[in-house]
Amino acid sequence: MKFFETHDPYYALIKAENQAEAIKIYTEYVADDDGTLNEEIREVDRDYALVRFARSKSEDGDFESVPYALEKFRREKSEVLLIDSGLL
Repeated sequence: MKFFETHDPYYALIKAENQAEAIKIYTEYVADDDGTLNEEIREVDRDYALVRFARSKSEDGDFESVPYALEKFRREKSEVLLIDSGLL
C-alpha cells in the first residue's frame, strides 16, 4: 500500500494502491474534485503517514489507542485514514 495526502480542497490522508485509486476514494468519501486534485494529491512516506495517523484524534476528541491505530494502518485495504475535521 501507498499513502497519499492532500490539503486542498479538504485535507485527507488516504491509503491506496496508486494515485488514481486515491483520487477515486477522495472523490467518493471526502469531496468532489474541482479539477486540481490530480496536481494537489501527493504520495507521502509510510513513516510520515503512520505518525500523522497515530497522532490523530477520534470524532470524540480522544486519541485512538495504539493497537487500533496500528491494526487499521497495517490493514491491506484502501481507505481514508484521516479527513478534515470540518467535514465531520
